[in-house]
Amino acid sequence: MKEMFTGIVEGKGKVLEIDERPGGRALRVDVGAFAKRLRMGSSVALNGCCTTVVKFDDHSFVTELMEITLQKTNLGDVKVNSPLNLEFPMVLGAELGGHMVQGHVDGVGVVEEVQMLESSHIIKIRLPEFLTKYVVATGSVAVNGVSMTIADIRGDVFTLGVIPHTWEVTNFSEFKPGVRVNIEVDLIGKYIEKLLPDLWTRLSREPQTKAEEANRV
Repeated sequence: MKEMFTGIVEGKGKVLEIDERPGGRALRVDVGAFAKRLRMGSSVALNGCCTTVVKFDDHSFVTELMEITLQKTNLGDVKVNSPLNLEFPMVLGAELGGHMVQGHVDGVGVVEEVQMLESSHIIKIRLPEFLTKYVVATGSVAVNGVSMTIADIRGDVFTLGVIPHTWEVTNFSEFKPGVRVNIEVDLIGKYIEKLLPDLWTRLSREPQTKAEEANRV
């Protein structure tokens, strides 16, 4: 079964080392107590991007990233000591606390505004234009791997309300205007887009087919 995530980030890791290589880079990430869950070849979502453990010790792991991953996500922006959101794959039978997240980043958005509202925060993020059709008010979106509900959307800018717990547990506390964030839109919307054209074609042909059958009688 393909590994899935829920967008419920369990904590933050920290980049310890960056090894630039031909065609990509390797990251060593400090995960602290989460290291006990590491296995060779297992998956860990970093800022919502599914990565593979290629080496690990009692407090960190190494993952290798291809150039295309660095181009399509914000993992190409990270530096030593950068905080990264961590999530381990969903366990069969566990509660689905967020929404279904694949760990396949669809694009990179840009933080437009961060406002404090009493103890919570309001964040506005500008989407790449090609992703706007998948984002709807009160719908789900993963931002740096965090499952969030969209409070509002105006054009290509959507708004999130962030509670104190999410602010503390994730790297949202590092957000400021200009920061690039990973976006994964709701999987259901992408499947609907894929299926509808074929369904519409079949439905539009049905009356014609029935008419042809009637003429043959």
